[in-house]
Amino acid sequence: MLFMYDASIPSLKRALINLSAILKKGEEYAYAKKIEPSVLLNARLFPDMYPLSRQVQIATDMSKGGAGRLAGLEIPKFEDDETTFAQLQARIAKTVAFIDSITPEQMVGAKNRDITITVRKMELKFTWQSYLLTWVNPNVYFHVTTAYNILRHNGVELGKADFLGPRD
Repeated sequence: MLFMYDASIPSLKRALINLSAILKKGEEYAYAKKIEPSVLLNARLFPDMYPLSRQVQIATDMSKGGAGRLAGLEIPKFEDDETTFAQLQARIAKTVAFIDSITPEQMVGAKNRDITITVRKMELKFTWQSYLLTWVNPNVYFHVTTAYNILRHNGVELGKADFLGPRD
């Protein structure tokens, strides 16, 4: 039997740790190629898409929001004001620390929780399972993948192993 904690916390944490490693490679690339880091942080795949910095903000928001709601906890609020790689790394670290603070016991009642969120003035209702599997995970992976793709598109040498990270 797969428990809520096992289905959520390890994969969210892994996605963020891998995102951190991807950003580190992006920052190293910027310095090696003498590219102003803000060029990469503001890069987009398409004009109507969010830049790299916002992709990281959303990935962390979805991770802490998902983990917090499933554990029945208050979700920490972060200002979306990061403008450097170091600030984005700090945001990821704060998110991982929050996720690490959640215990399996806090998620025991999650299967009985209905979750309601408001997105663009629209109220969305989920069971815990649909919230995790059709909202949180797809959103986290979308924004981590998009961050990866922005850096890769701009010349950072990244591969599938960077996205997947080291095996446990």
